[in-house]
Amino acid sequence: MARWQPDARLRLVAAALDLFAERGYENTTVIEIAERAGLTKSTFFRHFRDKREVLFGTGAMAGLLSDGIAAAPESATPLEAVGHAMDKVGQEAFTPQHREFGARRRAVIDANPELREREALKGLSLIATVAEALQKRGVPELTARVAAELGALAMKIAHERWLGLAEEASFGEVARQVLAELREITASC
Repeated sequence: MARWQPDARLRLVAAALDLFAERGYENTTVIEIAERAGLTKSTFFRHFRDKREVLFGTGAMAGLLSDGIAAAPESATPLEAVGHAMDKVGQEAFTPQHREFGARRRAVIDANPELREREALKGLSLIATVAEALQKRGVPELTARVAAELGALAMKIAHERWLGLAEEASFGEVARQVLAELREITASC
């Protein structure tokens, strides 16, 4: 590939996922990722701080969740506000084009204990972000924490289901279905 071709970031992500699958995450270097993408090491570092960031991004998910909760109607319950946040995630991050990346990313993370730990820490950070966004809406702290935890569970289950679907159901649709199932389950507890 010529170095001047567009979409350097996407090429780096594709190269990294290919190499992680072929050699394992630990055995892949930034230089190898850049070379596979037909780019330089300095181009890699213009897009990512390190190779973990290829898998975990730059924190955009927290912003999407906060924005989605803030944009929910005033009358929305805490879980309905979380549903709005997941709709936003589905519209802007978990698009049909993301489905293949998501499945490949999941396989790399599942194969590496260090990455599973990083994923868990990221999840805790997102729960805190959602709880804080709900509290900004006037939701009491305990209610916000419970809604954030349920939202995180719903998002995890929805993402797993969405990745496994052959049809073109949107992430938002799947997430709303999971939220409804969780509401039903918690009502019977």
